[in-house]
Amino acid sequence: MPIKPIQNFLGRRMRALLSDSPDGMPPWIGEIDTEEGEGLYTPADAPWVVHANIGTLVGGIRALLMQALHPGSLAGVRDHSRYKQEPLGRLAGTIRWLTITTFGSKQAIGREAGRVNAMHAKVRGSYQAAKGGRCPYRATDTDLLLWVHVAFMDSFLRAHQLYTETPIPGGADAYVGLWSKSVEPLGLKQAPMNEAELIDCLKRFDDQLTVSDDTREVLHWIKHPPLPVAAIPVYRLLFQAAVASMPLKQQQMMDFYVLPDSVIRPMTRKLLKMLCAAIGTESPLEEAGIKRLKKAAILDAQSDTHETV
Repeated sequence: MPIKPIQNFLGRRMRALLSDSPDGMPPWIGEIDTEEGEGLYTPADAPWVVHANIGTLVGGIRALLMQALHPGSLAGVRDHSRYKQEPLGRLAGTIRWLTITTFGSKQAIGREAGRVNAMHAKVRGSYQAAKGGRCPYRATDTDLLLWVHVAFMDSFLRAHQLYTETPIPGGADAYVGLWSKSVEPLGLKQAPMNEAELIDCLKRFDDQLTVSDDTREVLHWIKHPPLPVAAIPVYRLLFQAAVASMPLKQQQMMDFYVLPDSVIRPMTRKLLKMLCAAIGTESPLEEAGIKRLKKAAILDAQSDTHETV
């Protein structure tokens, strides 16, 4: 039996789930393949390599868990999104920003940042701080933008380091420094520029993190999202891998049972390899970015790239 048609079918099913698009083609692909000119990254850059890798499946779950531990970012999601009613829609919105910023031109990135900033301008309220008392917030607050940025960045970096075999060009420092460019259009002008600064920045947020009843509700939802039955066993292992990759203090706060790292890491690596074999190397968004770079003569017309783990 030819394997390519099966890979194409399974790949479309996975992309349909992640992009909330029935045909498996992300609706925002036109934002990437209709523009010419340079973007922030090329296939040789660390953010492109990390975000094109299937390890992002673990990193994305981990980022959601980390964000839920900060009462400010938690309040923004809980009070200003329909994550329960339209979970795939919210996921697709996050993936849209990530992929356009990684694979798109600077013009496309600017438009996407404008879309996100317009949404953030409406998100405001107050939350119960970890140290007590009500704290006002806006999604445009530098402190909250920084937390969301470092939670995402640390999550994708650690998931890639732990569960994939693909080298990061320039290592962790290159990923942190280059990906910090991504949040400048969102209004965050100062962010960690290397791994040591990232670790230090995360530590500065330690006393702001907490677990309340609202946190437990969101954490439970992240652990048990409304997925197709066939996807649940895969998700359960990815969830375990995400939790296991987090700092011990955060794991203890969430109070989730996780298998030992000696079990989780090899199992997750094998699962990701199996997923890669099942869905193939087709990546419409990445391919659109490569097509743009070739048209602009930024990338050699004969060059190519492939998904690896």
